[in-house]
Amino acid sequence: MAEETINAASVGTWELGDLKVNRIGFGAMRLTANADGTPSDRQRATAVLRAALELGVNHLDTAAFYFSPLRSANELINRALSPYPEGLVITTKVGPGRDPSGEWWWATPGQLRGQVEENLRQLGRDHLDVVNLRLPRSAEHASLADRFGALSELRDAGLIRHLGISHVRAHHLAEATAIAPVVCVQNAYGVGAPAEERALLRACAEQGIAYVPFFAIAGAGREAGVPAGENAQVLAVARAHGVSPARVRLAWTLRQGPHVLAIPGTGDPGHLADNVAAGALRLTARDMALLDAVEPGGEGR
Repeated sequence: MAEETINAASVGTWELGDLKVNRIGFGAMRLTANADGTPSDRQRATAVLRAALELGVNHLDTAAFYFSPLRSANELINRALSPYPEGLVITTKVGPGRDPSGEWWWATPGQLRGQVEENLRQLGRDHLDVVNLRLPRSAEHASLADRFGALSELRDAGLIRHLGISHVRAHHLAEATAIAPVVCVQNAYGVGAPAEERALLRACAEQGIAYVPFFAIAGAGREAGVPAGENAQVLAVARAHGVSPARVRLAWTLRQGPHVLAIPGTGDPGHLADNVAAGALRLTARDMALLDAVEPGGEGR
Protein backbone atom coordinates (compact mmCIF):
# COMPACT_ATOMS: atom_id res chain seq x y z
CA MET A 1 0.00 0.00 0.00
CA ALA A 2 1.42 3.39 -0.99
CA GLU A 3 2.35 5.70 1.86
CA GLU A 4 0.17 8.77 2.28
CA THR A 5 1.60 12.22 1.70
CA ILE A 6 3.81 13.32 4.58
CA ASN A 7 2.63 16.72 5.74
CA ALA A 8 1.99 18.22 9.15
CA ALA A 9 -1.46 19.35 8.00
CA SER A 10 -2.63 15.74 7.56
CA VAL A 11 -4.19 15.52 11.02
CA GLY A 12 -5.85 18.94 11.11
CA THR A 13 -5.33 22.24 12.88
CA TRP A 14 -5.98 23.93 16.21
CA GLU A 15 -6.07 27.56 17.28
CA LEU A 16 -3.82 28.79 20.07
CA GLY A 17 -5.88 31.86 20.81
CA ASP A 18 -5.96 33.53 17.41
CA LEU A 19 -2.98 31.59 16.03
CA LYS A 20 -3.82 28.61 13.82
CA VAL A 21 -1.30 25.76 13.87
CA ASN A 22 -1.08 22.33 12.33
CA ARG A 23 -1.44 19.71 15.06
CA ILE A 24 1.99 18.23 14.39
CA GLY A 25 4.69 20.68 15.45
CA PHE A 26 8.38 20.45 16.26
CA GLY A 27 10.24 20.55 19.57
CA ALA A 28 13.68 22.19 19.48
CA MET A 29 15.21 20.50 22.55
CA ARG A 30 17.06 17.82 20.51
CA LEU A 31 18.70 20.34 18.17
CA THR A 32 21.51 21.44 20.45
CA ALA A 33 23.23 18.17 21.33
CA ASN A 34 23.60 14.58 20.17
CA ALA A 35 22.42 11.60 22.25
CA ASP A 36 25.92 11.22 23.74
CA GLY A 37 25.95 14.86 24.88
CA THR A 38 28.30 16.18 22.20
CA PRO A 39 27.27 19.38 20.39
CA SER A 40 25.07 18.92 17.34
CA ASP A 41 26.15 19.77 13.82
CA ARG A 42 24.99 23.30 13.00
CA GLN A 43 24.35 22.64 9.31
CA ARG A 44 22.34 19.51 10.07
CA ALA A 45 20.25 21.29 12.71
CA THR A 46 19.59 24.13 10.29
CA ALA A 47 18.57 21.65 7.59
CA VAL A 48 16.16 19.88 9.96
CA LEU A 49 14.45 23.16 10.89
CA ARG A 50 14.02 24.16 7.25
CA ALA A 51 12.81 20.68 6.33
CA ALA A 52 10.23 20.84 9.13
CA LEU A 53 8.67 23.93 7.55
CA GLU A 54 8.75 22.29 4.12
CA LEU A 55 6.76 19.41 5.64
CA GLY A 56 4.07 21.79 6.83
CA VAL A 57 5.19 22.35 10.42
CA ASN A 58 4.16 25.83 11.56
CA HIS A 59 4.44 25.41 15.34
CA LEU A 60 7.88 25.33 16.97
CA ASP A 61 8.44 24.74 20.68
CA THR A 62 11.67 26.09 22.15
CA ALA A 63 13.26 27.74 25.21
CA ALA A 64 16.28 29.87 26.04
CA PHE A 65 17.48 27.09 28.37
CA TYR A 66 17.79 24.69 25.42
CA PHE A 67 21.51 25.03 24.84
CA SER A 68 24.74 23.05 24.81
CA PRO A 69 28.31 24.39 25.04
CA LEU A 70 28.23 25.41 21.36
CA ARG A 71 24.56 25.57 20.39
CA SER A 72 21.43 27.53 21.35
CA ALA A 73 18.07 26.29 20.07
CA ASN A 74 16.66 29.80 19.87
CA GLU A 75 19.60 31.13 17.91
CA LEU A 76 19.55 28.11 15.58
CA ILE A 77 15.88 28.86 14.87
CA ASN A 78 16.64 32.54 14.29
CA ARG A 79 19.52 31.87 11.89
CA ALA A 80 17.76 29.09 10.02
CA LEU A 81 14.32 30.63 9.60
CA SER A 82 14.56 34.41 9.92
CA PRO A 83 12.94 36.36 8.37
CA TYR A 84 10.17 34.19 9.71
CA PRO A 85 7.44 33.12 7.28
CA GLU A 86 3.93 34.37 7.87
CA GLY A 87 1.93 31.99 10.03
CA LEU A 88 4.87 30.44 11.88
CA VAL A 89 4.06 30.21 15.60
CA ILE A 90 6.95 29.96 18.07
CA THR A 91 6.16 28.84 21.60
CA THR A 92 8.71 29.18 24.36
CA LYS A 93 8.98 28.46 28.09
CA VAL A 94 10.13 30.45 31.08
CA GLY A 95 10.61 29.58 34.72
CA PRO A 96 13.71 27.42 34.52
CA GLY A 97 17.03 29.02 33.72
CA ARG A 98 20.60 27.86 33.29
CA ASP A 99 23.82 29.74 33.94
CA PRO A 100 26.67 29.57 31.38
CA SER A 101 28.01 26.40 33.03
CA GLY A 102 24.65 24.70 32.57
CA GLU A 103 23.59 24.77 36.21
CA TRP A 104 19.84 25.13 36.70
CA TRP A 105 18.01 27.85 38.62
CA TRP A 106 14.37 28.91 38.86
CA ALA A 107 13.12 32.42 38.25
CA THR A 108 11.29 34.50 40.80
CA PRO A 109 8.29 36.51 39.57
CA GLY A 110 10.56 39.53 39.20
CA GLN A 111 13.06 37.60 37.05
CA LEU A 112 10.52 36.39 34.49
CA ARG A 113 10.70 39.60 32.46
CA GLY A 114 14.42 39.05 31.99
CA GLN A 115 13.77 35.52 30.73
CA VAL A 116 11.11 36.78 28.32
CA GLU A 117 13.49 39.45 27.01
CA GLU A 118 16.25 36.86 26.61
CA ASN A 119 13.95 34.78 24.39
CA LEU A 120 13.00 37.89 22.41
CA ARG A 121 16.65 38.74 21.82
CA GLN A 122 17.72 35.23 20.83
CA LEU A 123 14.76 34.73 18.50
CA GLY A 124 14.93 38.22 17.02
CA ARG A 125 11.28 38.96 17.77
CA ASP A 126 9.49 42.01 19.16
CA HIS A 127 6.94 39.79 20.93
CA LEU A 128 6.56 36.10 21.77
CA ASP A 129 3.61 34.20 20.29
CA VAL A 130 3.05 31.87 23.26
CA VAL A 131 4.92 31.68 26.56
CA ASN A 132 4.46 28.71 28.87
CA LEU A 133 5.19 29.09 32.57
CA ARG A 134 6.97 25.87 33.49
CA LEU A 135 6.84 24.78 37.12
CA PRO A 136 9.46 22.74 38.99
CA ARG A 137 8.57 19.32 40.36
CA SER A 138 8.79 20.78 43.85
CA ALA A 139 5.87 23.10 43.05
CA GLU A 140 3.27 20.45 42.24
CA HIS A 141 1.20 21.47 45.28
CA ALA A 142 2.22 25.15 45.32
CA SER A 143 0.52 28.21 43.88
CA LEU A 144 1.56 29.68 40.53
CA ALA A 145 -0.40 32.89 40.99
CA ASP A 146 2.55 35.22 41.57
CA ARG A 147 4.54 33.98 38.59
CA PHE A 148 1.60 33.62 36.21
CA GLY A 149 0.40 37.05 37.29
CA ALA A 150 3.79 38.49 36.36
CA LEU A 151 3.52 36.94 32.89
CA SER A 152 -0.01 38.27 32.57
CA GLU A 153 1.36 41.78 33.09
CA LEU A 154 3.93 41.19 30.32
CA ARG A 155 1.09 40.02 28.10
CA ASP A 156 -0.80 43.23 28.82
CA ALA A 157 2.38 45.17 27.97
CA GLY A 158 2.54 43.52 24.52
CA LEU A 159 5.67 41.39 25.02
CA ILE A 160 3.62 38.18 24.96
CA ARG A 161 0.60 37.35 22.81
CA HIS A 162 -0.73 34.25 24.59
CA LEU A 163 0.01 32.33 27.79
CA GLY A 164 0.24 28.67 28.69
CA ILE A 165 1.42 26.52 31.58
CA SER A 166 3.72 23.50 31.71
CA HIS A 167 4.44 20.63 34.11
CA VAL A 168 1.28 21.34 36.08
CA ARG A 169 -1.66 19.71 37.83
CA ALA A 170 -5.38 20.38 37.57
CA HIS A 171 -5.43 22.94 40.39
CA HIS A 172 -2.78 24.99 38.58
CA LEU A 173 -4.99 25.20 35.49
CA ALA A 174 -7.92 26.45 37.54
CA GLU A 175 -5.70 28.99 39.28
CA ALA A 176 -4.15 30.24 36.03
CA THR A 177 -7.43 30.65 34.14
CA ALA A 178 -8.73 32.83 36.96
CA ILE A 179 -5.83 35.23 36.25
CA ALA A 180 -5.60 35.28 32.44
CA PRO A 181 -6.64 33.18 29.42
CA VAL A 182 -4.65 29.95 29.03
CA VAL A 183 -4.24 28.67 25.46
CA CYS A 184 -2.27 25.49 26.21
CA VAL A 185 -1.14 23.04 28.85
CA GLN A 186 2.17 21.30 28.19
CA ASN A 187 2.79 18.15 30.23
CA ALA A 188 4.53 14.81 29.88
CA TYR A 189 2.07 12.41 28.25
CA GLY A 190 2.10 9.30 26.12
CA VAL A 191 1.18 5.61 26.01
CA GLY A 192 0.76 4.44 29.62
CA ALA A 193 -0.14 7.89 30.95
CA PRO A 194 -1.59 7.87 34.49
CA ALA A 195 -5.30 8.43 35.10
CA GLU A 196 -4.71 11.87 36.64
CA GLU A 197 -3.00 13.10 33.47
CA ARG A 198 -5.72 11.66 31.23
CA ALA A 199 -8.26 13.55 33.32
CA LEU A 200 -6.33 16.79 32.83
CA LEU A 201 -6.25 16.17 29.08
CA ARG A 202 -10.04 15.79 29.10
CA ALA A 203 -10.45 18.93 31.23
CA CYS A 204 -8.47 20.90 28.65
CA ALA A 205 -10.78 19.60 25.90
CA GLU A 206 -13.83 20.74 27.84
CA GLN A 207 -12.37 24.24 28.20
CA GLY A 208 -11.13 24.54 24.62
CA ILE A 209 -7.50 24.58 25.72
CA ALA A 210 -4.77 22.85 23.71
CA TYR A 211 -3.02 19.96 25.42
CA VAL A 212 0.59 19.68 24.24
CA PRO A 213 2.35 16.49 25.37
CA PHE A 214 6.11 16.21 25.61
CA PHE A 215 8.02 12.90 25.84
CA ALA A 216 5.22 11.32 23.76
CA ILE A 217 7.87 9.19 22.03
CA ALA A 218 10.47 8.87 24.79
CA GLY A 219 7.96 7.85 27.47
CA ALA A 220 9.81 6.73 30.61
CA GLY A 221 13.11 7.52 28.90
CA ARG A 222 12.29 11.25 29.13
CA GLU A 223 15.36 13.42 28.35
CA ALA A 224 17.49 10.31 27.66
CA GLY A 225 15.24 9.27 24.78
CA VAL A 226 13.39 6.06 23.97
CA PRO A 227 14.03 3.24 26.47
CA ALA A 228 15.98 0.22 25.18
CA GLY A 229 13.07 -2.15 25.75
CA GLU A 230 10.02 -1.07 23.74
CA ASN A 231 6.56 -1.96 25.01
CA ALA A 232 5.13 -5.19 23.53
CA GLN A 233 1.77 -3.63 22.57
CA VAL A 234 3.46 -0.74 20.80
CA LEU A 235 5.70 -3.17 18.93
CA ALA A 236 2.74 -5.30 17.91
CA VAL A 237 0.89 -2.34 16.42
CA ALA A 238 4.04 -1.07 14.70
CA ARG A 239 4.64 -4.47 13.07
CA ALA A 240 1.01 -4.71 11.94
CA HIS A 241 1.33 -1.41 10.08
CA GLY A 242 4.96 -1.77 9.02
CA VAL A 243 5.96 1.48 10.72
CA SER A 244 8.23 2.58 13.57
CA PRO A 245 7.15 2.40 17.23
CA ALA A 246 7.73 6.16 17.40
CA ARG A 247 5.14 6.73 14.69
CA VAL A 248 2.66 4.54 16.56
CA ARG A 249 3.19 6.43 19.81
CA LEU A 250 2.65 9.78 18.12
CA ALA A 251 -0.40 8.58 16.21
CA TRP A 252 -1.94 7.29 19.45
CA THR A 253 -1.22 10.60 21.16
CA LEU A 254 -2.88 12.58 18.37
CA ARG A 255 -5.96 10.36 18.65
CA GLN A 256 -6.52 11.55 22.23
CA GLY A 257 -8.48 14.54 20.96
CA PRO A 258 -8.53 17.29 18.33
CA HIS A 259 -7.07 19.66 20.93
CA VAL A 260 -3.90 17.57 21.32
CA LEU A 261 -0.82 19.02 19.60
CA ALA A 262 2.33 16.95 19.09
CA ILE A 263 5.79 18.54 19.36
CA PRO A 264 8.24 15.68 18.71
CA GLY A 265 11.84 16.80 18.55
CA THR A 266 14.77 15.40 16.62
CA GLY A 267 18.02 16.43 15.02
CA ASP A 268 17.72 13.68 12.40
CA PRO A 269 16.03 14.43 9.03
CA GLY A 270 14.81 10.84 8.71
CA HIS A 271 13.23 10.87 12.14
CA LEU A 272 11.61 14.20 11.32
CA ALA A 273 9.83 12.76 8.29
CA ASP A 274 8.77 9.69 10.27
CA ASN A 275 7.36 11.85 13.06
CA VAL A 276 5.36 14.05 10.68
CA ALA A 277 4.01 10.94 8.95
CA ALA A 278 2.34 9.91 12.23
CA GLY A 279 -0.55 12.19 11.33
CA ALA A 280 -1.42 9.95 8.38
CA LEU A 281 -1.26 6.67 10.33
CA ARG A 282 -4.78 5.30 10.76
CA LEU A 283 -4.91 3.21 13.91
CA THR A 284 -7.75 0.70 14.14
CA ALA A 285 -10.09 0.28 17.09
CA ARG A 286 -8.13 -2.86 18.03
CA ASP A 287 -4.86 -0.89 17.88
CA MET A 288 -6.28 1.77 20.15
CA ALA A 289 -7.60 -0.79 22.62
CA LEU A 290 -4.17 -2.46 22.81
CA LEU A 291 -2.41 0.83 23.42
CA ASP A 292 -5.04 2.16 25.82
CA ALA A 293 -4.53 -0.95 27.94
CA VAL A 294 -0.88 -0.19 28.68
CA GLU A 295 -0.60 0.38 32.43
CA PRO A 296 1.07 3.48 33.86
CA GLY A 297 4.77 2.74 34.19
CA GLY A 298 4.51 -0.10 31.70
CA GLU A 299 5.32 1.89 28.57
CA GLY A 300 8.86 0.50 28.35
CA ARG A 301 8.00 -3.15 28.93
